[in-house]
Amino acid sequence: MILNSANRIIIIGSGIAGFTLAREIRKLSKTVSVTIITKDQGYFYSKPLLSTALANKKDPSDLISSSVKEISSQLDINILSNTNVEFIDHKNNTLITSKKNISYDKLVLAIGANQIRIPIEDSSKDLLLTVNNLEDYIKFRNAITGKKNVTILGAGLIGCEFANDLVIAGFSVNIIDLANYPLSRLLPEEAGKYLQNKLADAGIKWYLNNSVKSVNHVNDKVCISLTNGTVLHSDVVLSAIGLKPITDLAKASGISTGQGIHVNRKLQTNIPNVFALGDCAEVENIILPYIMPIMHSAKALAMTLVVQDTLLNYPAMPVMVKTPSIPTIVSPPAKDLGGFWRIINFEDGLEARFESSNGALQGFALLGSATSKRADLTKQLPGILFKS
Repeated sequence: MILNSANRIIIIGSGIAGFTLAREIRKLSKTVSVTIITKDQGYFYSKPLLSTALANKKDPSDLISSSVKEISSQLDINILSNTNVEFIDHKNNTLITSKKNISYDKLVLAIGANQIRIPIEDSSKDLLLTVNNLEDYIKFRNAITGKKNVTILGAGLIGCEFANDLVIAGFSVNIIDLANYPLSRLLPEEAGKYLQNKLADAGIKWYLNNSVKSVNHVNDKVCISLTNGTVLHSDVVLSAIGLKPITDLAKASGISTGQGIHVNRKLQTNIPNVFALGDCAEVENIILPYIMPIMHSAKALAMTLVVQDTLLNYPAMPVMVKTPSIPTIVSPPAKDLGGFWRIINFEDGLEARFESSNGALQGFALLGSATSKRADLTKQLPGILFKS
């Protein structure tokens, strides 16, 4: 194997994308210099485990699998923690950081996404908690300690997973969402309603076709007024209405952005020697904020960085929704793809198949006992198609 000449790879971001890329690089080269720069503390934990920690009786500290020292030693990489990258001087291949200027040969942005916040008065913003990293989760766990009721804004993946985890732990949970059923961007309506009913049986109370009018602190409760006139009183409010790729640094540094940071199938930006992957990256108009796309992206990008240019290919990658009260696996069809959903009811389950006009399977949703069909249906799916 012939390695390319780049010997200083800088990765900005210490999430799953950044650390997975570092591991994949090390599989290919023991000598290339790898540095991770992060505004966080730099230890490694699995972010998906945050929404199952209560049910698994895990304290936040239990979720840390490697300290900074341990992972630096394991991968033979440098980690600059608590360091903010302020500007990318791509003309001189230099990063301007809060601590010092750092030169690079190849730069990778793995800076993730932020939770979207609803537009409310500034005085009420502190009443809405978000969980986007372990530090956020520690604050959330501290906030719910000794409390009984949690209201969640958003019935998407994150909202449903946290809600199920909370009810298993004995909390009373409300979910508010604009849509008329949960996971509306991933599931057809019949499957979404099935999920809603099963989670209602578990104890979740739904306030759908609704939005928040105001949030206020009243005595020792958070008062949430909805646009339909309903008023909820809760101990804690968790906002989980969706993710927005972090693009500010890229945009300020002259890197092309849209919804995310624009990259091609080599995960290259419009700037030479600058790449992006993970939740922040928009790969030819496709953003997939899930674990499996990160894994495939990291393998392809590591090859490009240290061996030879490699195009990213995505196979079919079903997403497992961590709702143990109603196991759910979904592989949504491509956006704007022509076809229809066919629903098959099972005992204690539901299968939804998205089929093209010629009957070819293009996507699916499996709930309850139907999740046993995951492997068989995944084999029938096409991979994700790029425009080039």
